Amino acid sequence: MARGFMGKMLWVDLSRKELKEEALDEKVGRDFLGGYGLGARVLFSRQKAGVDPLGPDSILGITTGVLTGTDALGGSRYVMVGKSPLTGGWGDANSGGNVGPNLKFSGYDAVFFTGISDKPVYLYIDNGKAEIRDASNLWGKDSFETQDILREEHGKDLEVACIGPSGEKVALVAAVMNNKGRAAGRSGLGAVMGSKKLKAIAVKGSMKVPVADAQKASEMRKRHLANMGPNVQFMGEFGTSFLFNMCCEVDDAPTKNWGGAAVVDFTSYKDIGAEPVKAEVERGFGCWHCPIGCGGIMKAGTGEYKYAAGAHKPEYETLAMFGSNCLNNNLASIIQANDICNRYGLDTISAGACIAFTIECYENGIITRGDTDGLEMTWGNHKSIIAMTEKLAKREGFGDVIADGVKKAAKKIGKGSEKYAMHIEGQEVPAHDSRGGPHFAIGYGTEPTPARHTQGGEGPLPPGALPEFDHNSLKGRGVPHNIGSNLTNAYNASGVCMIVIGDGYGHWDDFMEALKVITGWDITREELIKTGERIKTMRQAFNVREGLASPWEFPDRMMGIPPKTEGPRAGVTVDKAEHFNEYLEAMDWDINSGKPSKKKLLELGLDDVAKVLWP
Repeated sequence: MARGFMGKMLWVDLSRKELKEEALDEKVGRDFLGGYGLGARVLFSRQKAGVDPLGPDSILGITTGVLTGTDALGGSRYVMVGKSPLTGGWGDANSGGNVGPNLKFSGYDAVFFTGISDKPVYLYIDNGKAEIRDASNLWGKDSFETQDILREEHGKDLEVACIGPSGEKVALVAAVMNNKGRAAGRSGLGAVMGSKKLKAIAVKGSMKVPVADAQKASEMRKRHLANMGPNVQFMGEFGTSFLFNMCCEVDDAPTKNWGGAAVVDFTSYKDIGAEPVKAEVERGFGCWHCPIGCGGIMKAGTGEYKYAAGAHKPEYETLAMFGSNCLNNNLASIIQANDICNRYGLDTISAGACIAFTIECYENGIITRGDTDGLEMTWGNHKSIIAMTEKLAKREGFGDVIADGVKKAAKKIGKGSEKYAMHIEGQEVPAHDSRGGPHFAIGYGTEPTPARHTQGGEGPLPPGALPEFDHNSLKGRGVPHNIGSNLTNAYNASGVCMIVIGDGYGHWDDFMEALKVITGWDITREELIKTGERIKTMRQAFNVREGLASPWEFPDRMMGIPPKTEGPRAGVTVDKAEHFNEYLEAMDWDINSGKPSKKKLLELGLDDVAKVLWP
């Protein structure tokens, strides 16, 4: 087997309680780099079209990349993969922490689950020995308690990916949690895990990831650490919260359910920005062997919100979705909301979007206090925001209406509420504005997972990764965005962190060296770009087979229809053809359906996929 991989996958049939090991094909490893590349290849081959994502025939996977658990900087990531119950198409959710490396140390590159258990269970892996164990005592426990109980039983070196009560209740905005504050949040895969009655994946091991040259890898890491970019210290001090003030000032952050502009409607945004957040941090937190450590552990809440010490620092997305998007300038309440989501296992992006949707429906008379269990859901009302977040987490009262996301909530409510549901194909829009952010518009509208800020094609990438183009123009953007998107797919699949890619690696050559030294492959930049394109196209082929077509439909508001009249992005309207067509043509995907051409599929070595999509 190629270096960088353990060479084994585990298949777990939860209905039959059967375990089966399978060798990872070396060519598949090189063609897809592990991670969601491997996941897309496996699910397209093994899962039939049209299956219920919450049914027994769906496959749920946890996968690692070729660089996960190695000396490559930022090699800490794992990915949950499956059919998304939010969109009905390809679903993936990427997380850091310690689980990914330790899954490999336990002997496996990936684990795939089929069927549905008749009772709550968890998978336990110890140095290549896997068991399905009873989780009845864990069912109903939050993600913090679950991790603590399992570590008490199996040892402190155990790493756990689990769902909380929201996943157990199959809330479609549920996440998979690890390290008490790291989340594989998007695509609703926590709900898929809950539907299978799979409470946790618990792993421990002392195996080493095989590498081509261990001494060179160690020496390389030292050099790369010395070459890290200038933003590393700043990112380590503030984490992603440093983005908040800047994004509010340029009107990139969501404000008033995307209907306003922070500099006009939320002038107190600095109250919840980087410096106030930093003041509440007790100590830093970093994922496995991270050279940056952008996370943070918070002091205990002492005011109105008495969250326990150990709550995780809210990321930019959480600050924005529960802050500016709800016109909420109470930082303690945002830390509380973040802690609720982490404990119950919720995607903070989707949860914050659900709260903002509820507020706008309430403000416009579509729902009343009779609907919201007596809560006055008004802009900036942090007490009601927290109370409704708790209801969402527990699927209680009106929280049950919004627990499956804004698309389904609007369908239940009706009365014109659809225009306030900020989603793309069922996935809530993350905290960067597609109006005035062309690379976000292209990514949200054309990538295999809609409305995802981590799939854009122009950053974060090391210097020298893209050809020169005019950042102020939509023209000439298709080819560089395509290259950047392909590289992003390769990075994400390889198991490295995007923050380390953008702020850590000093140059493109460092990442290429890491890949070569770990694997022993004589890989070129051109091959890596093509590999990323193969991964992305494989993910897209899953959608096409499911009958889904992209470019995805946007809410009018996110297209600037009508355009804003105030703020830095006043007057901006997204023109679909201008934004998307040049990129889709560069991809050789149909501009109306997103279907990859037969020629492109064959060029990427996806002959079997071509036979399915082009019979």
